[in-house]
Amino acid sequence: MSCFTRFKNQIIAKLTSRFVHLSERLTGGFKTKKTEGVPWTPVSKPLVDCKVAIVTTAGVHHRNQTPFDMNDPNGDPSFRVIDSRRPISDLMITHDYYNHSDAEKDINIIFPIQRLWELEEEGIIGKTAEKHYGFMGHILDPHIQTLINQTAPRVSDELQRDAVDIVLLTPA
Repeated sequence: MSCFTRFKNQIIAKLTSRFVHLSERLTGGFKTKKTEGVPWTPVSKPLVDCKVAIVTTAGVHHRNQTPFDMNDPNGDPSFRVIDSRRPISDLMITHDYYNHSDAEKDINIIFPIQRLWELEEEGIIGKTAEKHYGFMGHILDPHIQTLINQTAPRVSDELQRDAVDIVLLTPA
C-alpha cells in the first residue's frame, strides 16, 4: 500500500467520523462475518474480587513495538501485549481506518487504563491486570481465520493463565 493510499484512508476516516452519512454510504456493501450465539460467560464473583484486563481493537501498542501492518489492505491479525506498569505516554495508535485524533490526546477514550486504576484504588474492582492486549480492528479475509483460529485463542489462553476474570473489550 502506498503512502498515498494510507493518507487517503486516514482522510476518509476523518471525514466519515464527521459526516456519518458518508460512512453509511461507503460501508453499505460491506459483508460482515456472521457467527452463531453470543460468546458470553457470566461473572461468577463480586467485582471487588475480580481481576480486569483490556482487549482493544483500536490499534493501541507501545511505541517500541512493531506497528500494526497498515500496508496490507486485509488488515493485521496479530496482537500486541500492553504492559500496564509502563507509562501511558508510552502508548500509541497504529490504525488508519478510524479517526483517532481525540484518542491521541487522551488514550483512555479507547484504552481506559487510568479508569481501571481508579476503580481498583476505590475498591470497586479487585485488581487491574498487568497485561492487556491490542489488536487492529480492520481484519478482512483471508486474515479472519488467522484471527479466529490462532491469535484470539492465544490471547484467551494468556488471559486465563493470568487469572483474569473480566475482559473489557474496547473497539475503535
